Amino acid sequence: MKSNDYFNIFQRQIVDYHKTDNIDTPTVNPYTKDSFEALLWDKSHIDTVQWHLEDLIRPNDVNPIYALTLKRRIDASNQRRTDLVERIDDYFFARFASVTPQADASINTETPAWAIDRLSILALKIYHFTIEAERGEASEEHRQRCKKKLDVLLTQKQDLTQAIDQLLLELENGKKIMKLYRQMKMYNDPSLNPMLYNKKQ
Repeated sequence: MKSNDYFNIFQRQIVDYHKTDNIDTPTVNPYTKDSFEALLWDKSHIDTVQWHLEDLIRPNDVNPIYALTLKRRIDASNQRRTDLVERIDDYFFARFASVTPQADASINTETPAWAIDRLSILALKIYHFTIEAERGEASEEHRQRCKKKLDVLLTQKQDLTQAIDQLLLELENGKKIMKLYRQMKMYNDPSLNPMLYNKKQ
């Protein structure tokens, strides 16, 4: 699989989500459980739901109690997103475990999964900017402005997919070193976040 294949999975999931456009509708993952494709689908679904959770919290007149409920849900979503990105990196770590790095091999600024994370978010931006660029009741000025932004996003997609494919090839050839860096999130851990552990005292 190439990164364009990853993007196509993201696109397919986003379209599937918008059949109901409901943050509480469970996704039906079409791929074999625990397969790499299934991980990508689940990653995209988390991102899509969180995109819409963050939309719901933005209005100035949102009920404060409801906003707090949404904030808690977004925090939990962020943790699931991080956990799933790390599972995707586990896949790549196992995939390249037998590769002997070359003497001049270097470390990349981000792991493959975090680059794929950016591709997932980019797929969402492209989906929504396409809608805005084609929205009939919007002004022509609005549509043209969104079309220009969409063109930039499509260029970013081309650059990012190329960069991901290049990184994976370099990892396969030993030109890059595959290392795992955990995110070490503290805000959800009652033993690490002072606002949580001080409250117990």
